[in-house]
Amino acid sequence: MGSDYLFGAILASLLAAILLFRSRVKKARIGAEVTGAPPSSTLESNVAGDCGSSEGADIIVVGAGVAGSALAYTLAQDGRKVHVIERDLTEPDRIVGELLQPGGYLKLVELGLQDCVEEIDAQRVLGYALFKDGKTTKLPYPLEKFHSDVAGRSFHNGRFIQRMREKVSSLPNVRLEQGTVTTLLEENGTVKGVIYKTKTNGEDLQKTAYAPLTIVCDGCFSNLRRALCSPKVDVPSCFVGLVLENCKLPVPNHGHVILADPSPILFYPISSTEVRCLVDVPGQKVPSIANGEMANYLRTVVAPQLPPELYGSFIGAIEKGNIRTHPNRSMPAAPHPTPGALLMGDAFNMRHPLTGGGMTVALSDIVVLRNLLKPLRNLHDAASLCKYLESFYTLRKPVASTINTLAGALYKVFSASPDKARNEMRQACFDYLSLGGVFSAGPISLLSGLNPRPLSLVAHFFAVAIYGVGRLLVPFPSPNRMWIGARLISGACGIIFPIIKAEGVRQMFFPAMVPAYYRAPPAK
Repeated sequence: MGSDYLFGAILASLLAAILLFRSRVKKARIGAEVTGAPPSSTLESNVAGDCGSSEGADIIVVGAGVAGSALAYTLAQDGRKVHVIERDLTEPDRIVGELLQPGGYLKLVELGLQDCVEEIDAQRVLGYALFKDGKTTKLPYPLEKFHSDVAGRSFHNGRFIQRMREKVSSLPNVRLEQGTVTTLLEENGTVKGVIYKTKTNGEDLQKTAYAPLTIVCDGCFSNLRRALCSPKVDVPSCFVGLVLENCKLPVPNHGHVILADPSPILFYPISSTEVRCLVDVPGQKVPSIANGEMANYLRTVVAPQLPPELYGSFIGAIEKGNIRTHPNRSMPAAPHPTPGALLMGDAFNMRHPLTGGGMTVALSDIVVLRNLLKPLRNLHDAASLCKYLESFYTLRKPVASTINTLAGALYKVFSASPDKARNEMRQACFDYLSLGGVFSAGPISLLSGLNPRPLSLVAHFFAVAIYGVGRLLVPFPSPNRMWIGARLISGACGIIFPIIKAEGVRQMFFPAMVPAYYRAPPAK
């Protein structure tokens, strides 16, 4: 690896050695009835008219997914008049966004939305089970210091979103409307509102909505995203999704990760009778579903690598059909501060969904933004507000950068490779997590959003690399093993340092050095 990684590698290795030394000195409601959420027509009819016309809104929120709904509810609870425009208010049917980590659940509680995981047959998730080459290791969440209700939750994404929309629409100062936003209204470089289309009696109508602040949360509005940031979207792989019915997981109430070839396979419960399976397929092109190539791939390549307990249900799901795919996008946050507008959620920042951290990041961002906006009564000074909200991009970094970096790094480490050094790193990661104690609790606390500390992430990452080198050099080092060890360290640097660079080194590790960190609210 180039010399630009050398200093970082030495520093990270020292941190990892200290962590390993300290750790050796220290040397552990299911079956609820689904009531369903109201259809889109009911949601729209539930909205009271107190928000008045769109011109009377304080904030426009584009998108009513997880981020948009939670944001609208939170802002409305603080007394803002909110106009939410969502392109489709019917229940979504997605194969991702189904696992909320414990850190995300704590943010949900902080926002007063914890009841949205009730009455949707959501399942408690208490940790992960990791499988590799016939071996299994159990990785529980470190929840000992938390209330008994704190755990991960897994569910049907659509049911969760409809519960949130139902709660949002119950507030008198929220106007929830179905429509497709087409353009941002700009005047002298300041966003004044949006132009959107709706249907009335089967006819398309074009409308305008005005507000001092417009927040775009829906990643599907790519034209709006391009106007507010410099998106560099990468698609490293695609998920192939199936639902296994009446399947008993080997480790109940745990997410299951199989380190398969060529890349990981996930299983987790989404109801009391259903288990979601996500098969990762590297690259942007997947076998055809229509001509049977996908079913054949799942039977011949994927199924033989599964634990015996899951094999029969997996084959049954293939035979039943309903195989779906989803591109796994990754996009570092690269905003263009724009007066009158802000990006959040998938419109702003995405990471590989392997670690299930997307909703945790979005909910954490909403808590940060709520705290920034709470002391402000007047949002009409767009230039001052824009300058003040630049601090949002720094204050969000501890949680967002930790989860983003871990997702990108783990995906590369967990994927098979023809490179022997990369496969040694993969095996070292499995063995390191299998040690238990701080070796598993530390990384899982990072993944779960309970300990969003970037330095701890880097220390554990290089501890894995050093552990892998140690395995190679015991009992007797050889020139070949030493060379593989050197390549392992070099490969580890090549995995994590580009991700850290994309996140921003100063914002990630030294946020207090960023001038925007100390921005005061604009004068009233």
